[in-house]
Parts: sequence; structure tokens; C-alpha cells
Amino acid sequence: MVGSIPTNFSILPWSILQALVGMMMMILLRSSVQGAVHYYDFVLTNSNFTRLCTTKSMVTVNNSFPGPTFRVRKGDTAYVNVYNEAPYGVTIHWHGIKQPRNPWSDGPEYVTQCPIASGTNFTYEIIFSSEEGTLWWHAHSDWTRSTVHGAIVILPAEGTTYPFPEPDAEHVIFFASWYNEDVMELMDEALREGGLTTLSDAYCINGQPGDFYNCSRDDTYRLSVDYGKTYLLRLVNSVQNTDMFFTIANHTLTVVGWDGAYVKPYITDYMLITPGQSMDVLVTANQTPSQYYMTGTPFFDGQADDFDKTITSAIFQYSGNYTPSLPAYPTGSPGFYDIDAAKFFIKNLRSLNSPEHPIDVPENITTRMYMTIAISMMKCPNDSCEGPDGNRIASALNNITFANPSVDILQAYYNNISGYYKTDFPDKPPHVYNFTAASLMTDNVTMSEQGTKVKVLEYNETVEIVFQGTNVMNSGENHPMHLHGFRFYVVGMGIGNFDNVTDPLTYNLNDPPEANTIPIPKDGWATIRFRANNPGVWFMHCHFDRHMTWGMDMAFIVKNGKTAETSMKHPPAYMPPCSTDSLYGPLQAYLQHED
Repeated sequence: MVGSIPTNFSILPWSILQALVGMMMMILLRSSVQGAVHYYDFVLTNSNFTRLCTTKSMVTVNNSFPGPTFRVRKGDTAYVNVYNEAPYGVTIHWHGIKQPRNPWSDGPEYVTQCPIASGTNFTYEIIFSSEEGTLWWHAHSDWTRSTVHGAIVILPAEGTTYPFPEPDAEHVIFFASWYNEDVMELMDEALREGGLTTLSDAYCINGQPGDFYNCSRDDTYRLSVDYGKTYLLRLVNSVQNTDMFFTIANHTLTVVGWDGAYVKPYITDYMLITPGQSMDVLVTANQTPSQYYMTGTPFFDGQADDFDKTITSAIFQYSGNYTPSLPAYPTGSPGFYDIDAAKFFIKNLRSLNSPEHPIDVPENITTRMYMTIAISMMKCPNDSCEGPDGNRIASALNNITFANPSVDILQAYYNNISGYYKTDFPDKPPHVYNFTAASLMTDNVTMSEQGTKVKVLEYNETVEIVFQGTNVMNSGENHPMHLHGFRFYVVGMGIGNFDNVTDPLTYNLNDPPEANTIPIPKDGWATIRFRANNPGVWFMHCHFDRHMTWGMDMAFIVKNGKTAETSMKHPPAYMPPCSTDSLYGPLQAYLQHED
């Protein structure tokens, strides 16, 4: 998608322009031996949208919600020039794209870059490697992701095809949140006061809430299908803080892909998709020609019960001549609190592991981490915050609440600048206790330490992380954990406290699914493995935005290998300077690290 290019942007120095010309020549040379090269323009600007009888101005890309979908083939390269006409700084993340040797274009603010300031532009280089299927892009600064997001369709490489019969057509199904108020103001209020965040007013499918909301029925998204044809639906969940069940009334779904990798075909009546995840699904239009609801129903397994209890819908509409009736509703859709349905779906996904799509699960592990996931608290002056006992609500991994530095970690690491991060992120929690107990309210488990801490890995290390869910402050719930720069194997999952003697005996090392985002079950655990063969700085965080903002994050530094091909690429000629925060001044942002 190409937007109109603004003219009110700062001009780059001649030396930088020369470097860019040289880079373009190298691109043209490389394209003759590698995949195709694509160019896109993204213009970030405020646009007016009306939903639920409410009109508001919000930041979008190319005036669309959701933003544009772009299509490439496996092995291609894309250059996306982002022009920022929004009133505050923004970054873009290419979710699930490993970006081999190229953390400079990964996107999370204050981790691999500083925000693209208002009135400037920055070009991302997106290197596609082994990914194939559906992934997505989104803002990775503050809560701008709520309106700045879109799909990435990665087709099979030239001369290859899908590992399933060619579908007759394909469509993107994009889940998102809708807030009647400005999400940035809501974030500002929540972080300033230290309490809970405001819930969304609706969920959307392809930008529309659907029939079950006020002022929405006329614009409900309709997917026109022909009887007898099979459709590939490319699902993405960009909802801010809620997992979603997806169903189509009277139709079965065949899941064939997860996070840009193929899985063994799994036939089901429903799906669970968490924020951050993308899935590929086949559905055949084999029912009586009519109208059938597609629904997105929230799933929540926490005790706080603080989630948007509404249902978004679209219509799976057969073409042809028939007397329209009210759309059929999915009778078998799981309810809001159906934990068993969620667990059953996740455990049935297996990697395809075929000769054309093999897997390589690390077995000789060199680095093991046991990582607790917790909602926590931090002290406020004079007990003045809105959290329990006047404290600030926070979140943590191994009791560390991540703080944004004032210079991004990648720049500090590459240029050997000290003082912006520490390399002592712990391999295990500081305290061992019954992580899933019913009442965990003592200070030694509820109060977390704030810091910018990373874990350093040697090139090609084999890593195993056991994520342990906790019930600190009675806040246990599912957490979708996302790792940048890698696809990992989900080798195990269970309920309760992880047992390092018996639970590894249950690991699936034959066909574990590959993913970049995995839901860690409430009061349970999940184990992932990956090979640290992508040098750079890579973020890991919960994909619930409120948890990420509260500090449920950390970063890995993967050191260079011994050759140029196993070392980080040099930085581009221009990176956004670290002079301003994305929305606030450096001393005003709650999670901005204060030296």
C-alpha cells in the first residue's frame, strides 16, 4: 500500500543521502540472486473514525483501520518508509519476522531504537527468511498499537506451494479493540495514578464491532463466499488485553498455520487466539446458502474479572439467490471462562515437521532459565497511588520490573555506552515459594525491583525457558509471552508448579509447534526452546499491553559469532535520535529509567 508522501519533513544531510544511494545499489545487486524487493510508504496521521455512535480522532497508517496488508513471498525483502505526521513519536514492529542480523529494524522503542519523532521519517528494512504464512506489523510505542496495526501475508517461495490443497480465495480476519476515548490519554491516566487500566468499549473484526453493539449493524463486516469453495482465513489478534475464541456458526475450521509456520491440520469447531498470535485456517462453504455469524468471544481466566464482556461479530455470507434470514449464531462457541476449551485447543497444535518443512528442536541445552510471571507492586510516595495499600500496580519477570532507558539498549550495546542497562537479569526468581498458592500477599513476593536488565547469550547457545505463572496478589491469569528475533519450539505445558524431575518427561520433542507468542496457562507453566543464532538485542514481553507497560518485559543480547555472516549488520546511515520520549518528556514517563 502506498500513501501520499508528505513534503514537510526534515531533509537528510548529503552524506546520508549518498549512503542511502549506495545501500539502494546493493539492494538491486542482491535482488538478482535472492527474493524480490518491495517498497511501501506508511503515513502516520490522525484520522476521524466513528464507532458506537462516537467519533474520535486517532492515529492510523494511511488513514485506514486496520492498516494496510502487504504481501511478500518467503525470502523477500521489504523497505517500509514510515512518515510520522502523528503528534507524538512512534515506532513500528514487524511481529514474528526474525530479522536475521538486523535488530536495527525490529522496532520496540527504547530497546532497538528511539521513537520516530513527529515530522520526521525512518525506513525499515524487513528481511524475510524462514517465515511462511500470516504475521503482522504494529506500533511498538506506548499503546499506539490499538489503532496502528495491519497484516503481513507471506506466500510460499517461487516454485513452491502450500502443504495443503490450494484454497479458492483468502481473506484477512483482524481482531482489535475499540476505545471511545483516546487510548494515549487513558494510558497517561493509568500510569500517572498507578491503578488499573480502563477497559475497551468494544472488540472489532476488520475494524467493525458488529451486530451486537449500538450504531454498528449497518457496517458489520461481511465475507461473501460461494457454495462449495474453500477459503484460507488469515487471523490476527491485535486486541489490547484479551484472548479471543473464534467460531463460524455451523462450519468446521481446519487450523493449518500458527505464527508464520505450518502445523498439522487440526479440525475444530472453535479457535483460541491470544494478542500477538496469528493463525491460518481453512473453511469450506458447505452449508445451506444463508448467513452465518463469525464471532470473537473474549476468554478470561483471572480472578479480577476485569475485562470487556462483549462479543464482536461479522457475517459469513453465501452468494446466490435465497431468502435472507437472521444469521445463524454459533451454538458451540466456548464461554468467557471456559478454561478447558482453551487448554484443549492449545495442546492439539503440532508442528507439520515434513521433509519440505522440517524442524530442528534443540536437545543439548546450554542455558536454562526458570522465569516467573507476576503482577506486582512498587512503592509510591506517601502511599499516593491507586493500587493496593496506596502502591503502584506493576508487573515483573523474575521479580524485575522493566524500565525504559533514555537511550535504546541496542545503540548503547553497539557503541559500548555504559549506564543504560545492566547484564544481570536473573536465571531464576529471587525467592522460591508455592507460586500458585491461593493467597500470596507478603512484601517479599508482591514488591518488585525496577531496572533495565538483560540476559547475555553467546552466539548459537541453545536456550530453554520454563515460564512459571504465579498467583501473586490473587492475580493469576493466562499471559501471552512474545519473543522478538526468534521462533521457538513449545515443548511442554502444564498446570501447577513446574517439577524439574517429572515434567520434562512429558516434553514433546518430536513435533512441537513453532511460535513467537505462547499463552502461559493460569497458575501453570510452559517450556520453550530456541537456538540463539540471531545476533543483536531482542525484546521479550507479555503481549497484554497493560502488562507490558507495567514492566512484564526483559531483553536478550545475543553476541556476534566468529564470522561476518554470524555477526550483526552495521546500523543504517540514519536512526531516530534519542532526544524525546514517544509521548512525554523523559522525566514524565512512568517506566522511563531515571539514572
